[in-house]
This record gives sequence, C-alpha cells and structure tokens, in this order.
Amino acid sequence: MITHIVCFKLKDRNADLDSTVAILRDMEGKIEELKYIEVGVDVLHSERSYDIALVTKFDSMADLEVYQVHPVHKKVIEHMSRVREASVSVDYESSRD
Repeated sequence: MITHIVCFKLKDRNADLDSTVAILRDMEGKIEELKYIEVGVDVLHSERSYDIALVTKFDSMADLEVYQVHPVHKKVIEHMSRVREASVSVDYESSRD
C-alpha cells in the first residue's frame, strides 16, 4: 500500500479554508483507485503550521499514478493552484492497517 500525504498552506486561510476542505473531501468515492482519504485542518496555528493535511492511500504506485491524472483530481489541482501559497508532500510504502 502507498500512503500519499500533502500539506497545504493557503494564501488566505479565512477565505479559502472551508471551500478547499470541501473540494478535497469531495474526492471520496469518485476515484476507484483512492482507497482511503482523510482531510485534517490545523488546530495549532503555529508559525510553521500548514493549514490542511490530505492523507490518501492506494494499493500500488500504479494506482497513485492513475489518481494523479484522474479528472476529479485534476479539478482539485486547478483549485489548489489558485488558493495555495505552498505545499509539501511525502509518499511512502505502508501496511494495510
């Protein structure tokens, strides 16, 4: 299993947080290869905090690659390119638990 985590810092947290969380969560059930999704909103608000964390899981790297070019995910990318100031990601092999 592959775990894909992306953290987003928004340009305008107050204006874009709720709509961005909704857009990310809306991927659930719409991309067959996406086996797990969790969207978390930062509660600490420290200087080094990012605003949103996206945690997704896939059965394989091939499934992650399908997700990357899926039309639903492409719409998310379009939104994120407008509202994000920065993003960081990590992808790693994980257990099925």
